[in-house]
Amino acid sequence: MTTLSLVAGAVTGIGVFLLVLAVIPRRRSLAQQLAAFDAERAGAAARSASNVTRDAESEFSRRLGSALTAFCAEQGWQFPSLRASLSLTGKSFENYLATKALLTILGLLFAPLMLVALPAVGVKVPIVIPVLGGLIFGAIFFFLPDLELKQKAQERRRDFRHAVGAFLDLVSMNLSGGRGVPEALMTASEIGQGWAMWRIRDALANARITGLTPWQALGALGDEIKLDELRDLSAALGLVADDGAKVRESLTARAASLRRREVADLEGEAGEKSQVMLVAQMLMCAGFMLFLAYPALRILLGF
Repeated sequence: MTTLSLVAGAVTGIGVFLLVLAVIPRRRSLAQQLAAFDAERAGAAARSASNVTRDAESEFSRRLGSALTAFCAEQGWQFPSLRASLSLTGKSFENYLATKALLTILGLLFAPLMLVALPAVGVKVPIVIPVLGGLIFGAIFFFLPDLELKQKAQERRRDFRHAVGAFLDLVSMNLSGGRGVPEALMTASEIGQGWAMWRIRDALANARITGLTPWQALGALGDEIKLDELRDLSAALGLVADDGAKVRESLTARAASLRRREVADLEGEAGEKSQVMLVAQMLMCAGFMLFLAYPALRILLGF
């Protein structure tokens, strides 16, 4: 038992040391922080976010993420939906894989920790219980990054839809002022602020370099982040790009449709929260009634 405890303690110590070494980010200098801020203000939101992520990662987690990414590439695993969510939230695929691996190791360390801690306090349990607990915690920790990423991606897509509605109104106003479709799209993206407008602005700016049309660039951005509104906008602009009046009418109608959808989503969320509050109030009332009835029930039942 002593040898097993020493081995479990050594494994636990090494695991905790590697976890702390990988999780604690490197401290960035003031110059690096100012450079990242200036890049963000210039409109390079996606590139700035990826650089900040690389700076915050430790060397160990970066190498681990690169190794896991290479392994996935060798196996032919692409994960298009996952990569779209990561691109939307500004996280790298390597950092995501490293986080999942390290959290899984942390959950698996539950077994040796239990083997060391319980005998030290005089509690003896079969070895199968800590091992089973480690497997359960490892599985739970393995899926924690997925839940966090899904929640953030949903919030980002909702914010992006709101920004697309405002962007369509700005494009429609620029078209009414006599600008062409490409100029109206670029001018509208330069007026708006926020990370969503920065992504649209970067996509339109890159379209000039690569030779794509602005609506093709918007469609490519919609495919990258899995946003149907941008893909539908790209298809609509490709059909009526030469007719200014039809473009204005189409964009105005799409902006109104997006606003109606946003209002409907907000009303649905408000209704869900109201139901949750109603259930919480009912549980509180039931608990209070049990509190009042307990003395009488104890006297009647004689215990």
